Amino acid sequence: MADRLYTSSEADDILSALRFETKLEKAVLAKIAFALSLKTDGKNVPKSLKFTGGEMKRPTFIGDDELFYKTLIAYVYEQPYISEEDFYSNKSIIKNHIDNGCRYLSQMFIECGRDGNKLLSKLTDHVEFSGRKEMKGKGLDIFIGKTLLEKTDVFMELNNTQIHANSHMAIMGKPGVGKTQFLLKILTDIRVQSNFQTNFIYFDYKGDVVDNETFLKASRVQSFQLLQGGVSLPVNPFVLPGYDEQSINVSAREKAESFASINAKLGVVQKGALTEAIRAAYAMRQDSEMPYPDFQDVLEIALAMYEEDGKKDDSLIEVLRDLADFDLFWKHGSENPPIDRLTNRTLLIDVHAMPVLKELVAYLVIERIYKEMTSLPDSPVEDGRRTIRTILVIDEAHNYLGQKNMFLQRIIREGRSKGIVVFFASQSPNDYQQKFFNFQELLEFTYIFQCDGVSAKSVQDMLGCSNKTAKELQAEIARLEPWQVVARSSVKTEEFAKFTAEAFYKNY
Repeated sequence: MADRLYTSSEADDILSALRFETKLEKAVLAKIAFALSLKTDGKNVPKSLKFTGGEMKRPTFIGDDELFYKTLIAYVYEQPYISEEDFYSNKSIIKNHIDNGCRYLSQMFIECGRDGNKLLSKLTDHVEFSGRKEMKGKGLDIFIGKTLLEKTDVFMELNNTQIHANSHMAIMGKPGVGKTQFLLKILTDIRVQSNFQTNFIYFDYKGDVVDNETFLKASRVQSFQLLQGGVSLPVNPFVLPGYDEQSINVSAREKAESFASINAKLGVVQKGALTEAIRAAYAMRQDSEMPYPDFQDVLEIALAMYEEDGKKDDSLIEVLRDLADFDLFWKHGSENPPIDRLTNRTLLIDVHAMPVLKELVAYLVIERIYKEMTSLPDSPVEDGRRTIRTILVIDEAHNYLGQKNMFLQRIIREGRSKGIVVFFASQSPNDYQQKFFNFQELLEFTYIFQCDGVSAKSVQDMLGCSNKTAKELQAEIARLEPWQVVARSSVKTEEFAKFTAEAFYKNY
């Protein structure tokens, strides 16, 4: 049994160069090269007859994954048995794919302008957008209940573009009527039916979801309980796709607007001061390995500016001090780098223990999601089904809907083509009656549980029914029993549908 192989000199030169540029070990790069070649050329890989390169020891490359490698090769080569010589030697399948894959790596490196970070980003995109992360949108017809009279099954065809223009959803109902369990069932079914390839980011406003172990396990979600046990979110809101002067200036101004949207005390002067402090913080970090500041940087610069101008601390300093002192987000000096991308993660962010800033934390994360969304390729559509990449879930949404947050509005308006979806859970259809933004027009799926004090106008807008029908439904919605739902009908000849919702615990 061979315990080593030797790459070609060409492959060894490529691995050595990329090791310097990417800071990855040669064995890791060799594994990437092997995977690229196996996926691209399979059993048609050209044989490598050169052995004058570097040594690749078997334990270093294979480790404890021998069974996995043999199974993978047997599957691709359609052979029930792989001999030792074919598996790992100077004449082996692995040797051929390492040398061949290094050529692909070199080509990609050149296409990335010989930038190691861009190469790693391109490799990540290559895996996620051409492999298992893109399901072509299949399998997202979600069973949600049975009609009240006929007892026929009701499905939510989340990504059927031939029926629905958007995939955004709103669930409304007062506490205790089943809307949260209904939401959790839908999210878990989406995760399971997409083979866990559709992700979600859930803002748990009251902290009543994070303790639901059944849901966390079934949906495979990673939870972060802020201000509890020293937990912080490994996200830096200041990470940008690029760090040119224009991008920094725009981002600084946008953050000032987000701050002002949740704090009426932040006027024009405070917004200007915050914008200037953020710009200065980027300038301070521009030559470092991580060219983005954290909230401690921004706070210290703002304090210095105020001291120089002889100004007393105000509401801006108070907000910045809370963000820095609470350790809500990643900061410089942390052991691990911040999450590079949010749209390929499934996270539950519990903000219920925070005395202030719940909405601001959400908006800073939503800004990151939007910036990532704009750089994504359009979401694939196959047979009329669009791939749903990520769902933004906003619980207790009545706390957010009245605020003019540009990034939330942009995701709702622009997310369809990118496969980014927003789910709201709130107390009443009235919550969506906002003059500055037409939520109802873009919410394709609406589910109304029992609510009190509902206006006929909000019912009409949410369900798309006539004014006469909406007035008749006002009293009926107030008398709905738990788990009973009035919804916009997918059958255009009807104005609404009524069904009994399927509970989360009944399925899981």
